[in-house]
Amino acid sequence: MSIRDELADELRDAMKAKDASRRDVIRQVETEIAVARSQPGFTGDLDDHLYRQVIGSYVKKMDKSRQEYLELGERGQPMAAKLAFEVDYLSRWLPKKLDEHETRDLVRKTIEELGAASDDKAAGRVTGHLMRQHGTDLDGALVSRLVREELTAG
Repeated sequence: MSIRDELADELRDAMKAKDASRRDVIRQVETEIAVARSQPGFTGDLDDHLYRQVIGSYVKKMDKSRQEYLELGERGQPMAAKLAFEVDYLSRWLPKKLDEHETRDLVRKTIEELGAASDDKAAGRVTGHLMRQHGTDLDGALVSRLVREELTAG
């Protein structure tokens, strides 16, 4: 079953169950899909690849917003909780990424492999190498942070 079909089924189920949280996030994804399709030069199909791209972008934006709401303390908690639900709910349609521990191990191996341990200016080279080799399995922001940490620690 395609992501589009799964979301349509989920939307029907959410509406029957009067689950506003699920209903709203699914509708927002469909809005984001419509925006993506209306961009000048869009020639793609309405397929799982497009849905994964749009969901991934939306999840990334919402997770960043969630962090900002958490920084507000108690005032931001309700919105942070709503965004956490959206991120968690939509993540099931995204490919799984390596966690921080696994990513750190990969960063260390790559630094050693490239002989960049003593080169503070090698962050771009190490990050680029990792993203070319393992890009779909990695969170780019996490890789960038860990590469900088490992290079400055070494």
